[in-house]
Amino acid sequence: MKRRPRINYTAQQRALMWERYHQGSSLHDIAKLFDRHHPSISRIIGYSGGIQPRDKQRAKTHLTLDEREEISRGISANLSIRAIASKLKRPPSTISREINRNGGYAQYRAVHADKAAWTRAKRPKVCKLALSKKLALLVARKLKCAWSPQQIAGWLQRTYPDDISFHVSHETIYKTLYIQTRGALKKGLQKCLRSKRIMRHSKHATLKSKGLGKINDGISISERPSSVEDRMVPGHWEGDLIKGCNNTYIATLVERHSRYVMLVRVQDSKTKTVIEALIKNSKKLPSEMYKSLTWDRGYEITNHKEFTRVTKIPVYLCDPYSPWQRGSNENTNRLIRQYFPKGTDLSIHSQQKLSSVARKLNERPRKTLEYETPADKFNLCVASIG
Repeated sequence: MKRRPRINYTAQQRALMWERYHQGSSLHDIAKLFDRHHPSISRIIGYSGGIQPRDKQRAKTHLTLDEREEISRGISANLSIRAIASKLKRPPSTISREINRNGGYAQYRAVHADKAAWTRAKRPKVCKLALSKKLALLVARKLKCAWSPQQIAGWLQRTYPDDISFHVSHETIYKTLYIQTRGALKKGLQKCLRSKRIMRHSKHATLKSKGLGKINDGISISERPSSVEDRMVPGHWEGDLIKGCNNTYIATLVERHSRYVMLVRVQDSKTKTVIEALIKNSKKLPSEMYKSLTWDRGYEITNHKEFTRVTKIPVYLCDPYSPWQRGSNENTNRLIRQYFPKGTDLSIHSQQKLSSVARKLNERPRKTLEYETPADKFNLCVASIG
């Protein structure tokens, strides 16, 4: 098999790579544009962690290549520095420094001088985490506790409201993790992110949709009281199953008002098993804190009427292919995947382990709660009942 010749990608080709990557194209699809395999593209995209480097820009006050060509022609014509400066409408000192730093009258070449100027301009600004070791250690410690960069940034502003040196944006944390040349956070901390990705993915990258079952005797979410929608009233829950390998499952429940999480161990996804587990779990809460349950139309909830008969809690079913109707639960499931990745056996985890993970999630500050924790908000609701 004949080996393909090595490609030195042009600036236009690299720009096309980044454009397609931002549009959500896979590395394989991008590589096909150049008749190459994906490692050829991954080398370029991955070098900066999936974050496109900024285009080089010349300051308006800097000499251009055309001006340097004019200087070179002026030197060839034996013009004085003042004459060249007058022609370019530049200060004589600017022309003098330009010539002296690039070999003097005898060796000045416009192209070489322009290239050298770009090289000297490579002085990237040191990121904030690299300047403050104390801040970097604090961020690293929170990452190891499975906090997201956004949670860390919000917590820092809330904890140190008057100390700007401890304020850092979540984007800076992400960039410092993905762009290793910044040197402030170790590469191993990327594994602490929920996605565990080694480079940033496009927000337009598509995910496969999940098929939903059909339940004909359920109460539609359209019949759910309007008071549930604004999240002002506590006690309304959203639920779902997350799946592991070998047909293993965990039931996840999220309270809409406080985003409080409960994880329930189930043996399988049969409706009888799931309903019995949900009934048992419902007895752990006061009735004022469990007023309704919203679920998707999966087969595991087919026997929802039995749940309602025993607990007096109505079950509302989302419309087909409408996961956003239980958005809090969908978002929480992504957080839970940090502890229980896809493709792992979920049956090995005890209820005690599940409760421990739920407690960690409930003790994290949440942006949607203005960086309060779900546990604090939920406990406040329970206390108001008493």
